[in-house]
Amino acid sequence: MKKWFFSLGMAAGVLSLSACHAASGATSDAVVQSKAGDITKEEFYNELKTQAGEQVLKQMVDTMLLEKEYKVTDKEIEAKIKDYEKQFGGKEILNQAIKQKGIKDEKAFKKLVKQEILAEKAAVDGVEVSEADVKKEFEDNYKVEINASHILVNDEKTAKEVKAKLDNGENFAKLAKEYSKDPGSKDKGGELGYFTKGKMVPEFDKAVFSMEAGKISDPVKSQFGYHIIKVEDKKTNKFEDKKEQIEKELKLKKAKSINEVIAKLQKEADIKIEDKDLEEIFNDLQSSETK
Repeated sequence: MKKWFFSLGMAAGVLSLSACHAASGATSDAVVQSKAGDITKEEFYNELKTQAGEQVLKQMVDTMLLEKEYKVTDKEIEAKIKDYEKQFGGKEILNQAIKQKGIKDEKAFKKLVKQEILAEKAAVDGVEVSEADVKKEFEDNYKVEINASHILVNDEKTAKEVKAKLDNGENFAKLAKEYSKDPGSKDKGGELGYFTKGKMVPEFDKAVFSMEAGKISDPVKSQFGYHIIKVEDKKTNKFEDKKEQIEKELKLKKAKSINEVIAKLQKEADIKIEDKDLEEIFNDLQSSETK
């Protein structure tokens, strides 16, 4: 789902200008003037169409179709952004990731988030999950929630050195800032916040959920290096507090293919492409994605 979201957003942003020119009839007004020559709106539009027209047109059509069928509120967008901030370890790191994706500003990012939510709503429309499945997921993975901190280092030798300092009474948060290579938590003293089972890599997950509050682990090896984990708190959740979240996640696991959903909406919408070059390319792209 997220892969679809990012590819949609980047191309839609780049080609929004060409869409405007197409809609207005693509005049010969210059968008670039220089002593070496001019570039007209028509030339610019044709070049954009040649380079990425089929993908951008499809993505813009897809978004238009989804927006007709499903509604997204500002509250939903803000909640999704908060989820991203938590996943990335803070607003600052998320903003860095956004820039790396070529997303120019907050307004553009919110547009992409809206498109992702639209895709999610379409993919789970009509998908049902049973109360029994929701309760089982709660008991298996959501009943216990842990607040933990960690110090992540590259090698076992350093991990043992840090653990020895902790055993001698040195401050965990201070050592995290000094040693940890996790950019999302080191400046917060290694703090990861609350999480449920299955949210961390398996080795970390297994270790942290076997520990008691206040305890510090021996070095735990994972694909990222060696973790020294401190359990700050353990709490038991109530089923009703987690029910809605679990239902949503289980539905997403059973979600329909977004391409199948879009293909159905396209058929119902009876789409006609006025630009003959794009019409042929668009129809070819449609056919390849429905096979």
